[in-house]
Amino acid sequence: MYKILQKALILTLVCFSTGLTFAQEKEIKKANEEFDKFAYIDAREIYLKVVEDGYTSAQIYKNLGDTYYWNSDYDNAAKWYERLINEYPSEVETMYYYRAAQSQKSINQPQESDRLMALFIANGGDPGIVKATSTDFLEYEVELVKVSVNTAYSDFGPAYYMDKLVYASSSTRSEGSKIHEWNEQPFLDLFVADMDEEGLLMSPSLLSGEVNTPYHESTPTFTKDGRTVYFTRNNFIDGKKGKDKNKTIRLKLYKATKSGDNFWTNIVELPFNSKEYSVAHPALSKDEKRLYFSSDMPGTIGMSDLWYVDILGDNTYSEPVNLGSNINTEARESFPFISQENNLYFSSDGRGGLGGYDIFMTALNNSGQPGKIENLGAPANSAQDDFGFIINEEKRIGYMSSNREGARGSIDDEIYRVQEKCLITLVGTVFDKDSKELLPGAEVFLLDENNNLVENVTVGSDAAFSFTIACEKQYSIRATKSQYAPNELVLQTPNETSTIEKNIPLELVDPCPPNDLGCRLNLQPIYFDFDRYNIRPDAAIELEKIAAAMQLYPELIIAIESHTDSRGNDAYNMALSDKRAKSTLDYLVNERGISRDRFTSAKGYGESQLVNECSNGVECTEEEHQLNRRSMFLIQN
Repeated sequence: MYKILQKALILTLVCFSTGLTFAQEKEIKKANEEFDKFAYIDAREIYLKVVEDGYTSAQIYKNLGDTYYWNSDYDNAAKWYERLINEYPSEVETMYYYRAAQSQKSINQPQESDRLMALFIANGGDPGIVKATSTDFLEYEVELVKVSVNTAYSDFGPAYYMDKLVYASSSTRSEGSKIHEWNEQPFLDLFVADMDEEGLLMSPSLLSGEVNTPYHESTPTFTKDGRTVYFTRNNFIDGKKGKDKNKTIRLKLYKATKSGDNFWTNIVELPFNSKEYSVAHPALSKDEKRLYFSSDMPGTIGMSDLWYVDILGDNTYSEPVNLGSNINTEARESFPFISQENNLYFSSDGRGGLGGYDIFMTALNNSGQPGKIENLGAPANSAQDDFGFIINEEKRIGYMSSNREGARGSIDDEIYRVQEKCLITLVGTVFDKDSKELLPGAEVFLLDENNNLVENVTVGSDAAFSFTIACEKQYSIRATKSQYAPNELVLQTPNETSTIEKNIPLELVDPCPPNDLGCRLNLQPIYFDFDRYNIRPDAAIELEKIAAAMQLYPELIIAIESHTDSRGNDAYNMALSDKRAKSTLDYLVNERGISRDRFTSAKGYGESQLVNECSNGVECTEEEHQLNRRSMFLIQN
């Protein structure tokens, strides 16, 4: 469970609100800028004692459940929501069924979660957020391409060639293929296959022209106009093969151009090759002015590194440049590919991964230098070798090579089709519900369907946030800000890539005065019967909060105030409120055993201290009048 949210949400409960607010004790300062010295009072501890003493209410259960829910303690949240629903079913707002269901899901109680979600729907909840979704976020889906491309031999190293795919294969489909002693398979040739809009491959055939030889050819890269190809081949040209001092035939890079519609000719060796080291696996930059490749040439950090040269024209190139230790390790880096969004994909067995060669990605800056490096994760990577990754980011379809166990149980390299998962851009702002003003500094938390934190951000001066999320999944967005009640929106993402705007309103909560204990404890209105001042059972539950606080904190000294609204005779209201204040004191002393010495006064003020404009003769709603009918318990210094 994530811990960041715990620092943003409080354990105390808001005054005049059924939700939670923030640690007002830390926000409110006295005139001399000293922090509130009563900040140690823990409302949740007091509520728990009230329940322990046998006094309960729907409001107590809601606030206890919310206290744990907003702080991601789902075990305890589930406990209090369950008691709320079972004991006070008529007082459960719809969203509490959702929070209860999410809490049960988070503690691995799927059947109970489903039952509560059904109640959520039955009570008017949005059924769209209940749609079943995958619990694993996979950036890619990977499937083995059809057998007509993958053979019983090694097939790997795909490359885009206009609307086709070119790859290397040791298939026996070429006449006179030599058998390589090392793996007892034919030498590799380049094949070309048609590619439809869905990325399905068909009708493979040998690449025509002079590129293929009796020795290995592999891993090409084509210019966008389809007229030039760079490719890897054994040290073999013009019918002659070359060997290093150890009699090993190394790999080299070559260039060919197309004559007519499909005949490749004019084979040229690149000038930075050498018979003493290998240069292989070319990739063109987005602007086709730079050629990346893998090599163990002098200056290599590990077994093989990624390098590049600038293409200067007429088969002239700059000196090779090592991409540096940000990319290269003491092991092997190879098979680079540059996408249209200027992302460099490559394989390495020198970084933490799933095993063997893993595929990594980094965004290149305008100078072609790499940034943060990310492992593509499963299923693009496996416990075996995964390499030769290419992708059309606009279509979200690509290909890769792997020697993982395929459909035929083969351990040879095979080509896989890669489908990038649909992604959603979630944007929005945080604003004041009433004034509509933006709220810079608000904290926004993105959670998955299991209430696990995906990402969080503190919004800037524009109060805007943005998250990249998956399609067809459920998320929650929580926003918090000092002096505002937190808010949570739930969304079910569509099945197509798109941008979703979700603006989050936050409601300002009146801060509790430092000495107002009733406000701190979210004391509900203490009602008296008409023209009476005896303590009713519902009022007793509220007074239990005050009693519990005074029992837990013996240093508290309290003054009791009772106030009425403006309706009725002024003098009568004054007398009635005074009697109610004193009956409140008597209850706490006589029924709950609190020493009378801990109360400095118990006094009624009638309608003399209204909190709004609802004075005599002013037409107000019942809710506005209710704000004036209040009992206050003020902490004395």
